[in-house]
Amino acid sequence: MSKNLSAVVAHIAILLAVFIVCGLLSSVAAATDAGAAKFTGELEENATLRVLENDTAIKQGYLAELIAAFNEEYKDYHITVQDANMDQYTDLENDGPYGYGPDVLYQANDRIMRYPDGKHILPLPAEEFDCYDKISEKGWQAYRRTVAGQEYTFGIPVNVQGPLLYYRKDLLPENWESEWDDDGDGIPDMVEYWTDMYRFSKEIKEGGGGKKFGYMRSFLEPYFSVGYLYSYGGYTFGKGNTDPSDIGHSKGNAELGANIIRQLATVMDQRCIDDSVTTGAYAALASGEFFATITTPDVYTMFVDEMKAKGYTEDFIAENLVTTYIPKLPASGNLEDESQGFIECNMMGGVQGYAISSYTKYPNAALAFVKFATSYEMIKRRNELLGIVPARGDVADEVGGLSEVINNNLEAGNITVMPSIKENAQIWTPLQTLFQDLAKDAFRTGAEIKYATLDSMKEALQRVDQQIYDSIFTLQ
Repeated sequence: MSKNLSAVVAHIAILLAVFIVCGLLSSVAAATDAGAAKFTGELEENATLRVLENDTAIKQGYLAELIAAFNEEYKDYHITVQDANMDQYTDLENDGPYGYGPDVLYQANDRIMRYPDGKHILPLPAEEFDCYDKISEKGWQAYRRTVAGQEYTFGIPVNVQGPLLYYRKDLLPENWESEWDDDGDGIPDMVEYWTDMYRFSKEIKEGGGGKKFGYMRSFLEPYFSVGYLYSYGGYTFGKGNTDPSDIGHSKGNAELGANIIRQLATVMDQRCIDDSVTTGAYAALASGEFFATITTPDVYTMFVDEMKAKGYTEDFIAENLVTTYIPKLPASGNLEDESQGFIECNMMGGVQGYAISSYTKYPNAALAFVKFATSYEMIKRRNELLGIVPARGDVADEVGGLSEVINNNLEAGNITVMPSIKENAQIWTPLQTLFQDLAKDAFRTGAEIKYATLDSMKEALQRVDQQIYDSIFTLQ
């Protein structure tokens, strides 16, 4: 009888747990539905909206142009938009409840999708937007969340973000067509294959007297380096970046990607360990100190401005400032070994977009603004001023070039979109610490060298995965 009684009690406990979870999910779904219900279609007159944009859009004048166009369009409703005038990484979770947050925010999917759990942003009627059928499913997935079996959309994709290689065509060696185009495709090998970029950069460093470099990039930002792990079988979270209990930066042959980072650091100087390369890359490429670097499409105009400041003409810049996709990696995971052929470099990317704060007093006016800002005309203008890669397929098709290439790479799986779960916030510091340490190894000697073997790199990646797991499930 005691065994039967224990079984009954256990069964009841399980049922209670299920009921509790279902109740919680139902309450969350109800709250989410209540948020969606705020969009009545009736514009709030005399509304003043504060919009948070990124620094590049502000600096290059796009936000001012967008605001002026919207305010003119909606002047009869007495709706006014203004710059929120706050840091681009403002935390809505802490600022919103006290009235300090923006009404509308433009951020990457990993930041925006921290907010649905606490009901800090509103679910949006995506099907009402004219861009609804113009954006790929992978673009929408970055902003979708399922609650109690119901799918909601919390952001409107604007910009597909993925690293690009920027290089100076005029700094190619004069004999590149005969000595640096082994495959005969008319494209310099060093911008197609990491092995050739490594060899070319090594030559420049050795002959540059500490003043000239080939490829330069800081390892301070894991966003631009974690893709090396992905390329050899690593991943961030399991189940398509939705399961934070499965952390996989050390999985597959990811240690080969760690080895790529260590090797690339050897053709740089110690600025690759800190942030000085990132902040100085625009001027360094403009002056010819760097041949190439990697960054995102939306800062193209920053390079242009620096080159103009150096006296280069627009025609010269258009001809010689080149952007292309990331070079292919050696399948061997060794930049001095091409014997096993090459693989595509699978880099981390993101989808930037607009979201609406749950704390806004003017949800319908805010929705009107987001619809206006994601219209064909404004996305095309954003591309013209900032060089973004539009999430809207119709704009991407029209502007062509790298916009089309990056969207195709996203669809092909060569760009892995950052996880759209709040746990993603825990990956950056452990990865940054390791990537910096791998880069430091390039400047260590003798017994100081920490990563002399692939096994040592594998173990380091496993420690990183454990640190991330602990920060998510143990330390909070």
